[in-house]
Amino acid sequence: MLDSHAYGKLEITGSSKNSIEEAVQTAIKKAAEKVKNLRWFEVIETRGYIENNAVSYWQVTVKIGYNLED
Repeated sequence: MLDSHAYGKLEITGSSKNSIEEAVQTAIKKAAEKVKNLRWFEVIETRGYIENNAVSYWQVTVKIGYNLED
């Protein structure tokens, strides 16, 4: 018998003054506070906020997949 799974997906934007990777980690950390069984993510948008003609912080939107519990 095959194992069957069902997944949910949510979209979150994380931000960081330091890096794109840290912005992704911020989004995943916040998702983990609300949803169990996180399994994967995909970056769907990357942008930055400009202040005084320089990058002030990064914003990264990710879709995060998770297992739905039985």
